[in-house]
Amino acid sequence: MITLHTFGPAFGLPDPSPFVMKADLLLQLSGLAYERKPTKPNKMGPKGKMPYISDNGRLIPDSTFIRFYLEKTYGIDFDKTLSTEQKALAWAVEKMCEEHLYFAIVYDRWMKEQNFANGPAQFFKTIPALVRPPVMAMIRKRVRTALYNQGMGRHSDAEISELACRDIDALATILGDKDWIGGTEPCGADATVGAFVLSTQCKTFDAGAQRAAVAHANLAAYGNRVMTRFYPDFVKA
Repeated sequence: MITLHTFGPAFGLPDPSPFVMKADLLLQLSGLAYERKPTKPNKMGPKGKMPYISDNGRLIPDSTFIRFYLEKTYGIDFDKTLSTEQKALAWAVEKMCEEHLYFAIVYDRWMKEQNFANGPAQFFKTIPALVRPPVMAMIRKRVRTALYNQGMGRHSDAEISELACRDIDALATILGDKDWIGGTEPCGADATVGAFVLSTQCKTFDAGAQRAAVAHANLAAYGNRVMTRFYPDFVKA
């Protein structure tokens, strides 16, 4: 059986990482049997990140390459209902989420004091109280440096919020009155978009992207649809 290595539920989400949720949604869409395994940060995958899957002795890291692996190994076609043009648009939408919106989410969670206290600070609770503050400061400095090097961290709070809201507006426009990015049924891009919509709608964090994501009625309904269909037990809990 395939094992998906995750962080585990946090912040009212099935997983704090949109990439882990993406991989989880892909596995659900594939129809393959799998299990989730919360994994400690010191047990990260071959590329030093989550998620990764283990399957028949193989370790496959990165949510996109997990998708490629499922497609090649098990003959899964996540986009069988899409035209060539729709597949191209779906890929572009996914990359907007992963290579742009993601960094705004990281900034909002890690660089805003109240959001950090409500969210990522909880990851450090197992560290002895005496050394916890310097460890948190060190990790936040690494995140700040990574954001600056990537580019998002060079902008002001207001500019980052504006960029993120543009992404959210684009997602709302592309979704339109459809149930899914794929139309009447979810496609591969819905795994990514669904994960990022849930991440931005998370009530734990106060951010422009969060307010924009819940303000769009179609995205609000979409997020509920993702939770109800793919995480019914989580919704009941």
